[in-house]
Amino acid sequence: MPSRRSALTLFAGAGAALALGAPAAHARPVPARPFGRHGSPSRRLDALTLYVDPHGRGDFTDVGSALAAATGTGRTLVIAPGTYRGKLSVPADRTGLTLLGASGDPRDTVIVHGDAAGTPKPDGSGTLGTSGSASVTVQAADFTARDVTFANDWLRSDNPEYTGTQAVAIKVQGDRSAFYGCHFLGHQDTLYADTLALTAFARQYYRDCYMEGDVDFVFGRATAVYDRCHFRTLTRTDLAAAPYGFVFAPSTAGANPHGYLVQRSRVTSTAPDAYYKLARPWVPSSDLTAHPMLTVRDSHLGAGIDAVTPYGTMSAGFPWQDQRFAEYRNTGPGARITVPDNRPQLSRSEARVHTPADYLGDWCPRG
Repeated sequence: MPSRRSALTLFAGAGAALALGAPAAHARPVPARPFGRHGSPSRRLDALTLYVDPHGRGDFTDVGSALAAATGTGRTLVIAPGTYRGKLSVPADRTGLTLLGASGDPRDTVIVHGDAAGTPKPDGSGTLGTSGSASVTVQAADFTARDVTFANDWLRSDNPEYTGTQAVAIKVQGDRSAFYGCHFLGHQDTLYADTLALTAFARQYYRDCYMEGDVDFVFGRATAVYDRCHFRTLTRTDLAAAPYGFVFAPSTAGANPHGYLVQRSRVTSTAPDAYYKLARPWVPSSDLTAHPMLTVRDSHLGAGIDAVTPYGTMSAGFPWQDQRFAEYRNTGPGARITVPDNRPQLSRSEARVHTPADYLGDWCPRG
């Protein structure tokens, strides 16, 4: 089985494979129309649109340079197929920014870097930490991404001496952030769905997205809706026994009535049956009043999820039973209710207030 790094570089310059175990394939030719139906520098959609192409047919050859030029509000970056390596940051003043994968297939447009929490800082003052490991950090409100892959290809096997193995593909903090048809690839802490401050309740929406990893690979304190998404848990060669990890680790603020909502989605696995837990609560030292919240409804949970004990506890004193975890009308072997006390279920009336509209309030993302 190829490593994530080999999979991502397979189509370097012309796209990338979907996931860790993606089969080998022939490199695709450089497209004649790198921006597809989205115009070009000579046929620009509007004055706010910039074009990125690694072969020099756009305004820029890398995403970082395009971001630096995309000042103001409401800019769009149309990104041609390619593998773009390097850390990126979308600061708060880039309100309304859109990243658009030009081909419509997220496997073709990949933004990737390879830092971990334990990676030394360049100035020698310590290590990067979890947030510092992120390949992409988004602080701007009203951020949208379509058909883009965000990845972190740092591997434990390459760095056995590291204790800080968190490696974030993207950290999203802005309010009203939306992702459509995007892929998020990593191992530990792949997607950090978070907020700008302890007092902020950022809202995020993910639709038709693919996320993969092993330990807490969807985590943070945002109010986030995952609609028709696919979560994939990975095999680990460094562990001989279960559990390999957890899909979700919400850290919802105690004052926030809405945490993570997963609906019409599925969880699959490359690992043996029952080697993964569905979730565990994260109560960080920065906010001991956090009251993590996760609702999984109308979704298919595959055999990789431990149906008997699907939840775990991260920190002593904050057991999962005291948190806001619930399920409703799920199917699949990982959703079987064998020990009712371990599978808190919503009633039909309770489920009526666990919808995207309830969680997102006056924001209605347009797919």
